[in-house]
Amino acid sequence: MYSFVTSRWVGMDLMSIENIKGIRQAIALALEYEAESGDFNRGVLEHIAQLPNAIDLGSAGDTKAAKKALEQLVVRYVENVPAFLEAIYQITGQACIDRDIEPFLKIAEEFFLKPPDIVDHHRGLAALMEAAYLAHRLMEELNDRFIQHCGIPLVPLDMTRANVIVHHLIGERFANDLDNIVHYAADSLVKSEQIFKTSGFQKFARDHSNRGWSEELKRWPCLTQDLEVELNIGGNCIAPPPKEEDFTVY
Repeated sequence: MYSFVTSRWVGMDLMSIENIKGIRQAIALALEYEAESGDFNRGVLEHIAQLPNAIDLGSAGDTKAAKKALEQLVVRYVENVPAFLEAIYQITGQACIDRDIEPFLKIAEEFFLKPPDIVDHHRGLAALMEAAYLAHRLMEELNDRFIQHCGIPLVPLDMTRANVIVHHLIGERFANDLDNIVHYAADSLVKSEQIFKTSGFQKFARDHSNRGWSEELKRWPCLTQDLEVELNIGGNCIAPPPKEEDFTVY
């Protein structure tokens, strides 16, 4: 009767399964609200004037196309959160290291379902963009710490470029406040760096250094999705998301 839990939902408890369903429902409602109100699309106009040196919208030469390109980027950015959570749950569950990773993922879920008060003043897609930024940044922080201690990423996922783009869209001051929430959460969750030295984590690192990530990238193509907006800071374009061969073991 519960076979679906042990196949698609490996590593996830029933609460997380329901939470991810709830996140997807929240996204659907936000998109419905945006289709009716157009609030986010109008609000993007305020940001476009602030971004010419930071974001290159490529073929989106006019304001209308630029606004649409940014809105589509944010929608994909938000929709990636539940997909990434599922991928990380399954990857870590199959490796039997999910118990130490699960607290990070639970916090990422809460950022969507019970966002901090600081996010609560927005509605629709704008609010979900901020919640998604918190979730993506927390997953990025987890990946960075895993690389630092194990020499490989926990998952073959690099959202640095997308996170920097959304950081600009949110606004420097407010995005920095959200970053502080992420850092506090990460520091609270990792009370000891020793967790990265456990036999389970070390075996995980060895296994993936030997066989790479081809199985995960086939099963979870969302991990290498390109959000198709170029980021340019100081005249230098940040490279697109890495492919499997770019995840080098140090």
